[in-house]
Amino acid sequence: MKRFSFSLQLLLGLVVGVALGFAARVWDLTWLATTLTEVGAIFVQLLKLAVPPLVFTAVVVSVANLRNVNGAARLAGKTLFWFLVTALIAVVVGIGLGLIINPGRGVTLSTAGAKAPENVGSWVDFLTGIIPTNIVTAFTELNVLQIVFLGIVLGAAALAIGAKAEPFLDFSRSILELVQKALWWVIRLAPIGTAGLIGKSVATYGWDLLAPLATFSVGVYVGCFIVLLAVYPALLSLVGKVNPITFFRNAWPAIELAFVSRSSVGTLPLTQKVTIERLGVDRDYASFAVPFGATTKMDGCASIYPALAAIFVAQVFDVPLGVGEYLLIAFVCVVGSAATAGLTGAIVMLTLTLSTLGLPLEGVGLLLAIDPILDMIRTATNVAGQIVVPVLVARGEGRIDEAVLNAPPQPLDEAPASAPRPSGEPAIA
Repeated sequence: MKRFSFSLQLLLGLVVGVALGFAARVWDLTWLATTLTEVGAIFVQLLKLAVPPLVFTAVVVSVANLRNVNGAARLAGKTLFWFLVTALIAVVVGIGLGLIINPGRGVTLSTAGAKAPENVGSWVDFLTGIIPTNIVTAFTELNVLQIVFLGIVLGAAALAIGAKAEPFLDFSRSILELVQKALWWVIRLAPIGTAGLIGKSVATYGWDLLAPLATFSVGVYVGCFIVLLAVYPALLSLVGKVNPITFFRNAWPAIELAFVSRSSVGTLPLTQKVTIERLGVDRDYASFAVPFGATTKMDGCASIYPALAAIFVAQVFDVPLGVGEYLLIAFVCVVGSAATAGLTGAIVMLTLTLSTLGLPLEGVGLLLAIDPILDMIRTATNVAGQIVVPVLVARGEGRIDEAVLNAPPQPLDEAPASAPRPSGEPAIA
C-alpha cells in the first residue's frame, strides 16, 4: 500500500491532535492534556537543540559559497530589497486592518493585572545585542542574531583568507550536513509533534480564552491570510512569472511544518529542500538566501502582528494615534524585523514597537496568553515569505530550473538538500 505523503501525515497529525485536545478539554482528562503537552514540548526541544550549530554553519557556508555565485553582491542586494518591500507591504496590511476592525475597541479585559514583560526590546538592545560579549553564551542562550553575526564574520574572513580557510569550511560543511541529517529525522516525527502541539493548544486554551480577544485574533489570521493568499501570489504572478498554485503545491510541506512547529529556524532544512528541489532555485544562491531569510525575514511576527497589536494596545489604553505614529509603526516594523530572531520572537518585537511609540508595555501582558495560537499563522507567513523572495530574485536572475519548478512535487522522504560544495569538489556520498 502506498505510503501517505509527508503533507498528509502532517494533516493527519493535526486532525488527531485537535480531536485529542478537544476530548481532554471536554472530559477534563488531565492525563491526556499532560501527555499532549509533553509530546509537543519534546518535539520543539529537539528542534531547538539543532538551532545553534545549524544557523552558525549554514551562515558560514552560505557566505563562503557566495564566491561561487556570479554577481553575488547584486543577488544579496536584490534579496535584501525584496525582504524590505514585502515587509513594508505586510505592515501596511496590518495597519490597514487595524484601522478597519479596531481590534481594541470595546474590549473589557481588565488591565489592572497586566504586567510588562521581563524581556523588553529597545533600539539599544537591538544594536548592542548583535555583538556577543561571550561567544559561548551566544550559543548556550540561543541568541540567534548573535550567532548569525558570528557566522557572517567568520564566513567573510574565510573568503578573505582563501585556500587556507578550506579545512575550516570543509568542517563547517560536514557539521551542517550532519545536523541537517539528524534534524530531518526529527522532522519525520512532525506528525506526532503536530498532534501534541495542536492538542495541547486546544486542551489548554479553547475558545474561552480567545473570546475576549476574538477581533484581534481574527485580525491577525486575516492579515496573514491576505499576505499569504493575495500579496505573495500577486508578486509571484506579476514579478516572478510563477504560477501561485505551483508555488504553494511545492512549498506547502514547509509552510505546514512552520505552522505546527512555530519555528522558522527549525523548519530551515525543509524550507531549503523545497526551495531547491521543488521550486528549482539555484542551489548556490538558495544556500545563502534561505538561511538569511530564516533569521531575518519575518512578515508575520515582525510586520503584521506588531502593527495590529500596537493599534490594539493603543485602543485598550485609550491612547490616540495619528499619521505620524502609523508611519513610525511602519518604520519600526520594517527596520526592526531582524531583531525578531535575536531577541525572543514577536513579543519582544512588539515591546520594541510599543516603547518606540510610547505606549504602555503592560499591554503586552494582555496578549501573552493567546500568543501560541497566533504564533502558528505568523510563523507560516514568515516561512512562506522566506521562500517567495528567493524565487522572485532567482527568476529575475535566470537562476530557476524550469524543469524542476514545473515537475510534479518530488517526495520528501530523503534528507534535506546538502550544502553546496566548492566548484569541482565532489559531494560526500
